[in-house]
Amino acid sequence: MERKIVKKLLSWKNDSRRKPLIITGARQVGKTYTVLSFGRDHYKNTAYFNMEDSRETTSIFERDLNPERIIRELSAHSGNAIMEDDTLIVFDEIQASERALTSLKYFCENAPGYHVIAAGSLLGVAVNRDLHSFPVGKVDMMTLYPLDFEEFLLAMGNAAMIGLIAEAYANFTPMSLHRTAMDLYKTYLVVGGMPQAVLEYLNAGDFNFVLAAQKNINDAYIADMAKYATPLDTTRIMAAWSSIPAQLARENRKFQYKTIHTGARAHQYETPLDWLKFAGMVHKCARVSEGKLPLAAYADNDSFKLYMMDGGLLCSKFGVAAAMVLNEPPGFDGFKGAMAENYVCQTLVSGGFAPYYWSSAGRAELDFVFQNAEGDAIPLECKASDNVRSKSLALYVSKYKPPYAVRVSAKNFGFENNIRSIPLYALFCLR
Repeated sequence: MERKIVKKLLSWKNDSRRKPLIITGARQVGKTYTVLSFGRDHYKNTAYFNMEDSRETTSIFERDLNPERIIRELSAHSGNAIMEDDTLIVFDEIQASERALTSLKYFCENAPGYHVIAAGSLLGVAVNRDLHSFPVGKVDMMTLYPLDFEEFLLAMGNAAMIGLIAEAYANFTPMSLHRTAMDLYKTYLVVGGMPQAVLEYLNAGDFNFVLAAQKNINDAYIADMAKYATPLDTTRIMAAWSSIPAQLARENRKFQYKTIHTGARAHQYETPLDWLKFAGMVHKCARVSEGKLPLAAYADNDSFKLYMMDGGLLCSKFGVAAAMVLNEPPGFDGFKGAMAENYVCQTLVSGGFAPYYWSSAGRAELDFVFQNAEGDAIPLECKASDNVRSKSLALYVSKYKPPYAVRVSAKNFGFENNIRSIPLYALFCLR
């Protein structure tokens, strides 16, 4: 599967100021596969070491953190010569070895000629629970997310559709294959972007196989909760994780602790929610009271929405049958909106944006606000259907006068009244 992060990896490889690279992301988003494929395609040799699987490997880092000694012993351990420019060194699941994580500082300072990539699924949890020190300023960082819709189309062998979408987006002219693209978007909502689920769909074309893969991923996440959290925190993490579909099913999608269970309080779930965020399993979208810059200065972190990092996992957790998403029977409209919002949030995040939402004294609520490349605060209204009337967007525009507004919906491309109308399937074009 082609991943867009490979272009960033190439830039990192060719950068003379290159530091050891840490790739973060939730479990099973494809970090190991992507890094090993990159090593295969762009290096003469790849030396791979998994910090969870081998006590012998982690013991190499316990004596001292001299990079040259570490390289000699890793070479002997793997049976492969590790050369500065020709070998990609991969430390997988680096959160399992605090000493290996710390060693990246010394690779940066004393052995910058080596090409080192470390991957960690729960690194954010380990660091933020004070288990590990972090080599601040001595590493480069990238995050890998589930496949976005563009990558999904590539996996489906439909690069031609990407070209048509990009051309229509560049000119904001109607896309001739709009209905076909919307059908592909609905398929993506069901399958999601977890590589194993996408592979099952490509191989079998059967949503039952997709659902089985998604349930296995969810079970693996629950196993991580039990492994990397205290028993009390584990119970609360699982409860918070399980409540997300119900949180999104409400008309007002602001996170409410009582939805977890009656009597739940913020102080009880602050750590569990942070765990989910640092594990990369959720995206937190905080409220801003003003559409002014910088948005972070007006964020109210006590008022927020939580979205799942993958829409396919959301679909499977809520038990939404594929036929419901594909055929949209009467009565599905409410949760269809929640799925569209989740999709928009995950697409914004994977595209490099930090999404917020805006509300004004109970009068209006706008789905998303983000800062664009020019630093403007841009409002974004999300609609799952082609009914696009929105008083909240009009109120925001009247109050803050942004250079333009964005409406993402089931309608075709258009540009009128200073509103850029983007079909749901084309959101990946927003850079």
